Amino acid sequence: MDIDRELNACFIGPYGENDQLLESLTVEFLRDHVYWRRNLHPEDVPVIPTGANRLPKFLAFESRMRRELHGLSAALKRSVPFHSPRYIGHMVSDLLIPGLAAQMLALPYNPNNVSAESAPVTIDMELKAGLQLAAMIGFVADPTREDCAFGHLTSGGTLANVQGLRLALALKAFPVALQAASVPLPGVPDTASAAFQLAPAASVALWTAWKQWRDALPAKEAREWSGRVEAQRLEQLGLAGFFARHSGLRAPAVFAPSTAHYSWSKGCKLLGLGRDQLRLIPGKAMRLDLDALSDALDACHAAGEPVLMAVGVLGSTEFGTIDPISGLLDLRDRCTARGQGFAVHVDAAWGGYLASLFREADGALRSRAAVAEGFAAFPAPHVQAAIEALHRIDSITIDPHKLGYLPYGAGAFLCRDQRAIDVLAEGADYVFQPDDGGDFFARHRSLGRYIPEGSKAGANAAAVYVTHRVLPLDASHFGELQALSLRATEVFVAKAEAFCQRVAGRVQALVPFHPDSNLVCLAFNPRGNARLADANRFVRALQRALSADPTRPLQLGEYFGSVTTLKREAMGDADTARLLEALDLPPDALEAEPGEGNDRLVILRHTLMNPFLLDEHGDSPVMDGYFAFLERWIVDHS
Repeated sequence: MDIDRELNACFIGPYGENDQLLESLTVEFLRDHVYWRRNLHPEDVPVIPTGANRLPKFLAFESRMRRELHGLSAALKRSVPFHSPRYIGHMVSDLLIPGLAAQMLALPYNPNNVSAESAPVTIDMELKAGLQLAAMIGFVADPTREDCAFGHLTSGGTLANVQGLRLALALKAFPVALQAASVPLPGVPDTASAAFQLAPAASVALWTAWKQWRDALPAKEAREWSGRVEAQRLEQLGLAGFFARHSGLRAPAVFAPSTAHYSWSKGCKLLGLGRDQLRLIPGKAMRLDLDALSDALDACHAAGEPVLMAVGVLGSTEFGTIDPISGLLDLRDRCTARGQGFAVHVDAAWGGYLASLFREADGALRSRAAVAEGFAAFPAPHVQAAIEALHRIDSITIDPHKLGYLPYGAGAFLCRDQRAIDVLAEGADYVFQPDDGGDFFARHRSLGRYIPEGSKAGANAAAVYVTHRVLPLDASHFGELQALSLRATEVFVAKAEAFCQRVAGRVQALVPFHPDSNLVCLAFNPRGNARLADANRFVRALQRALSADPTRPLQLGEYFGSVTTLKREAMGDADTARLLEALDLPPDALEAEPGEGNDRLVILRHTLMNPFLLDEHGDSPVMDGYFAFLERWIVDHS
């Protein structure tokens, strides 16, 4: 297998091979920025006088600044070497030059993407980046259509997940406000309970109909009706006031797989729902158990308990596993048909960009056979089905700073229908101007009305948008980068299995779950050991050997990795039993010993996203070196 190295130009490179490219871009556009400043009004007299740079205070300031910057530069050399193929730990790698250069280029302009007044250029880039991502996953991305998707950037996946919860809650509560205010609109349910059970699409339809009906009224009457509805809204009353006024309603549940990121717990707390409303569904092989979720939804329906959202994961934090999204949506549709409406949000912070591998340049979906060409096993049928089903979800989280290879912090939130986001609109006359009912961009340029932040860097938007223009989100461009990572994963799995055989005399080692994407884990237990605590101590010691220690020269670390843990509720009973037996640990190992952390198995986790893990022939000397390092360590410590 020969590797196409067209992507060589995209990164600075492990040895800084493309330093001159980035340096020339940086100097060129810094000079261009200065030229812009000097020519804004060249008739103005310069305010910093010639010769100021020779004055004592100027020289003293420059000296202090250089000293601190040199100190910072020296300190940063102890950073984790994410750029190196020797780093296979967390979900981060080398950065794409287009994004890095675009972000640095935009920084001196300092746009604030909260409104068009403070970011007239980069705010449109952010809206366009949302449409780029929407097209990649199959949402309608035509801004001339009423049902076009909407997306914006966030600091990361956590805030995007919170935005998903926030939108779902606003949509769930709004029909109750219409019902309580006795708005004479077709489709408004007769009871608060029925209104609180509507599906998101029905809520969006009511929101749109309400605005059209209200805006057709005489001004005074429109203000009166607006006041009546606003007085009943959750956003006005708060959770406590809302549920006190509607005593027959209960706080809605949020269902997520046991592999879900901890941001879902954060989100439920931040919105005031409380951690008790987050119900984690036990897994099957690190993926959502649809049967268990179905039972939980049936129980809620029987008890009259509303459901706010069901979360599916497209790339779990531990294993990169992908939930059965298609089946989850079929389950959602069944529940909607019986009057149990809720949103489906997909947390694709990790795996969202994999969808680029499934798209042709014209936006058409590729067949599984076409995607699978050049791979040994990817994509599994449920992975293909998950990607094909994404257009049916209500909202999604995608992190450009993960498999988008862009600088932190660049997460993204997308909802399927732009009309939904208006439910979150906030007013502030000194920042936001009323929209003129014009095109997509005119409606959404007051971005701060809808997002949690009050200020946000436009430079991030420039980085995402420009990168997607240089590398379009299809199989022939950005998808090639994803494919390279997935091929490296398959090579790593093969080498890992051979390694496990070589060390079998000293440790029990195995790949516990076949990956859906580009995360691979390794589980270990020293031969003859029957205690979970000792197995975990063994792996923790190995973790220390794979960690960057800021007190020691970075070069003393040969390779850099990370760990995660396995718990019974994430694996399911069958896979837990299988894994413990394979590791020669007792069947009750995850319950036998009291104490914090003794209910989980510590394992190595490898993120295989570095674009330079494979050589031009598709082999990997760096992986060979890594497994040789592990073998030496095991010989020395077992």
